[in-house]
Amino acid sequence: MKHIIERMLIKNGASMVGFAKLEGLYDKMDSDEESGEDSIREPFEIPQYPMGISIALAYPRAVIKGINQVPTMEYHDAYHELNNQLDDLANMCAEYLEEQGYNAYPQTISSIKEFGVFRTVMPHKTVAVHAGLGWIGKSALFVTEQYGSALRLTSVLTDAPLKHKGAILQSRCGECMLCMNACPGKAISGREWNPQLDRDEFFNAMDCRKKAREISATILNKEITLCGKCIEVCPYTQRYIKGTEISNKG
Repeated sequence: MKHIIERMLIKNGASMVGFAKLEGLYDKMDSDEESGEDSIREPFEIPQYPMGISIALAYPRAVIKGINQVPTMEYHDAYHELNNQLDDLANMCAEYLEEQGYNAYPQTISSIKEFGVFRTVMPHKTVAVHAGLGWIGKSALFVTEQYGSALRLTSVLTDAPLKHKGAILQSRCGECMLCMNACPGKAISGREWNPQLDRDEFFNAMDCRKKAREISATILNKEITLCGKCIEVCPYTQRYIKGTEISNKG
């Protein structure tokens, strides 16, 4: 069944697909945590199924090349187009699993909520890391060898007994500080991620949000959180968009 799901999703456009064991990884949300004005404050529940399927879609190379100075409308449009495609893939995957007699919960845009400072009960990045697709960068973005951080993620939670690959539990960013130096909001501390490190210990989501919305309002005339500089400068992303090799030091 795992191979059928993977082939189905890749055939329909997915760039990467992975399978993860999620038991013990679900977060408990803190309703008293600092939050942005557009974050959800009400408690909510999602089914805590033991397995997850990570689905990734890569940005077109030209779109990422175009944001080497400022975010563009092409980047804005691609962001939303990829999100819509990911919703379709997640729903397709969940429907297949249910047809096979299993429970499945697609974490589409309409079915999950950000709580507090951009947190969810089961982040797409957590599923992707434990599916062995990549790791968390110093920018708090998900990073892969093949696409860098130039991709969008979704996930499906399920109780189907799917074989899973081992998680990537160590950063491969090394001494690289390019995203930290490039961040216009100074939100990146430069500290390297590990699974025991809370996001707020190495990345300030509110500083990122504030500056990204300021940039988007000025450049795109839109009240959205969109910047992309840390995506574009990442050496792994550069390897993807240029088709070149990367040094072992990252």
